[in-house]
Amino acid sequence: MAIKYQDYYKTLGVDRGASQQEIQRAYRKLARKYHPDINKSSDSEEKFKQLNEAYEVLGDTEKRTKYDNIGSSWSSNFEGFEAPRDGNVHFSYSSENTGQFSDFFQNLFGGGWRFDQADLRGGGVRRRRGRDHESSIIISLAEAYHGAKKSFDLERIEIGADGDEVRIRSTYEVQIPRGITEGSLIRLVGKGGAGSGGREFGDLYLRVSIAPDNRFTLKDHDLATTVDIAPWEAALGAKVTVPTMDGQINLTIPAGTHSGKILRVRGKGMPVSSGVYGDLMVTIRIVVPVHLTAKERELFEQLSRESRFKARQ
Repeated sequence: MAIKYQDYYKTLGVDRGASQQEIQRAYRKLARKYHPDINKSSDSEEKFKQLNEAYEVLGDTEKRTKYDNIGSSWSSNFEGFEAPRDGNVHFSYSSENTGQFSDFFQNLFGGGWRFDQADLRGGGVRRRRGRDHESSIIISLAEAYHGAKKSFDLERIEIGADGDEVRIRSTYEVQIPRGITEGSLIRLVGKGGAGSGGREFGDLYLRVSIAPDNRFTLKDHDLATTVDIAPWEAALGAKVTVPTMDGQINLTIPAGTHSGKILRVRGKGMPVSSGVYGDLMVTIRIVVPVHLTAKERELFEQLSRESRFKARQ
C-alpha cells in the first residue's frame, strides 16, 4: 500500500522557512485548540495526533533536516528503517496498532519509540529521547572576540497533559568560543526536553546574536571602523591612533588621502582559527574645524590664495 506524504508545515500552518520559535508558537496555539481534554469535537483527537507528529519532526533540528532533505523526492518505496547496531531490538509501529504516528513517519524515522530487549521481557516500555530545543543568546563583540563563560536564565513553555502552558525557568552556563560568528549555534548537550522511559534528554541549541558595538561593525570575520583626520593630515600624511579589539595601533595615513578612502589593516579582525584573523577596515573621514582662531583663518586664507588645487574639477 502506498504511503502518503505528510506535509508537516501545512499541518502546523507555517512556512518552510519558519524559525524554531515560530514553529513552537504555532504548535502551542493549535495544541491548546485541539487538545481532547478541551476540544470535544469528534475529530479533535485525530488532529491533536497530527499536530504532535508534525511537531515531533519540525521541533527537532535533526529530524527536520532529514525531512526537508526528502522533500518532493519522497516515494512509497523509501525505506527509513535501518538494522540496529547497538545489540538492541528496535521496532517501528503503525498508526493501526498504536495510534501514535503515521506510516510515513515510521518509514522516514524508523518509528518514534524504542524497545530494548530487557524492556520486552517486562512487557515493553516505550522509550523516547527528549526533544531538542532552540533559543537565542545575545553576546557582546568583546565576548565573541575573546571568548567567555556566560550565565543566563531561560524560560521555556511546555504543554501539559491538560493542554495548559507550563512555564519552566532554568539557569545555564555556556562557553562562548573565540571568533564565533553571527547566527552560529551553540549546543548544550542534555539541556533540551525530557526523554521518556529513561531515555536521555534532548539538546538545547542557542543561536548567537552579536550586539552592536559603538566602535566597530562586523561582517563575517572582518571589522570596520571610522577614523577622523584633519585636512592637513590628509594632504601631508600622518600617523594616527586607531582602536582594535586588543589595544591601539598607529596607522599611517598616506599623503593625499581623500575622505572615504578605506585602509585595510590585515590580521586585526575577528579570530578565524588558531593564529588566523580577519582584517580591520578603516574608513577615513576628513573633518574641518568649526571655529577658527584669527591665525587659523589667516593661514587658510593664505592657502586659498596660494593653492592651485581645484576641488570641483
